[in-house]
Parts: sequence; C-alpha cells; structure tokens
Amino acid sequence: MRRVTGVGGIFFRSRDPKALGEWYHKHLGVKLEDWGGAVFQWEEDALPAPGMTIWCPFKEDTDYFGREENRFMVNFRVEDLHTLLEVLRAEGCKVESKVEDSPFGTFGWVTDPEGNRVELWQPPSQ
Repeated sequence: MRRVTGVGGIFFRSRDPKALGEWYHKHLGVKLEDWGGAVFQWEEDALPAPGMTIWCPFKEDTDYFGREENRFMVNFRVEDLHTLLEVLRAEGCKVESKVEDSPFGTFGWVTDPEGNRVELWQPPSQ
C-alpha cells in the first residue's frame, strides 16, 4: 500500500493572515483566492484530475492545528485514508477517531511523536 503520495497543503498560524497573504502575493506572486489561501495545480499529475497543493495562513488563535504551541500543520495526500488510519493505529500511532467527509475529499489526523498534528487527505473520486 502506498502511504503518502504528495503534499496536499501547508497551513500555519499568522498574527495577520490577510496582510501576510498580501505580502506573499506582492513579493512572491502567490495568487490568492477569496478565502485567503492559494491553490497550486499539478498540471502533470497522473490522476484522473490534476492534484493540487494548498497554501494558507490561519488566524493565530486557530485550534485546527491541535495544541496551541503547534505553529503549522502539513497536509499529506493519500490514496486510501481509512486503510492507512487502521495501519497507523496498529503501528501504535496516535490517530484521531474523527474522520471528516466533505466535497473536497476525506480527512483524518494523526499526531507525530513531537505532538504535531498531521492532516491526511484523500481527494474525492472523479
């Protein structure tokens, strides 16, 4: 079973997400979406539809990254989320029981040995 197949997103805390996003747009050419982040399409992706990587600053007080001291969260793209979560549990990893289905795909979370929350994302089927 393939586990991680790519980076689905990079998310981090910011004192001022809007201003920081504008800095990245102005100085690095990051094209921002209305919701404040950016989508990088993988035109050469071999899946039925091209993949993408999301870049997004979050508000400083977000609880989405788990512990308050966690400054970032990486989202990894996976092929079979439910099977991977079962394997990670069997390997003794700290896996959250919650799995979230949305129009954007299916999401699950595991915490690494240093307490960083890692998001696992299975894109929606085409």
